[in-house]
Amino acid sequence: VFAFARQVGDASAATTRLETLQASNEQLTGRVAALRREYETIQQPSWIAQQARGYRMGSGREVPFVIADGAPSLAPDAPGSAAVRLGAVTDSPSPLDTWLSLLFGPSR
Repeated sequence: VFAFARQVGDASAATTRLETLQASNEQLTGRVAALRREYETIQQPSWIAQQARGYRMGSGREVPFVIADGAPSLAPDAPGSAAVRLGAVTDSPSPLDTWLSLLFGPSR
C-alpha cells in the first residue's frame, strides 16, 4: 500500500513538472517566433540603411541625427503628437464665440 501511495505521489509530481515544462516550452516558442520576426526585419535593406544613418553612413546631403539614450518623452502637445495631428478633434470656439470674445473680452 505504501509503495502504491508513493507511485501515485510520484505520478502527481511528474504531471506537475510536465505542465510546468509545457508552459515553459510555449513561452520559448513565442520568444523564438519573435526573434525570427526581428531577424527578418533587420535583414531588410531599408532597416539597414536607417541604422547606417545613425553612424553617418547615409548620403552626403543627409543631416544625421541620433536621439540620446536618456532623452525625455515629448510633451502631449508637441508637434506631431496626437493632440495636434492633422484630423485630431479640437475644441475650437465657434465663429460667434470668437467675435464675442473679440468685442467684449474673453469669458470667465
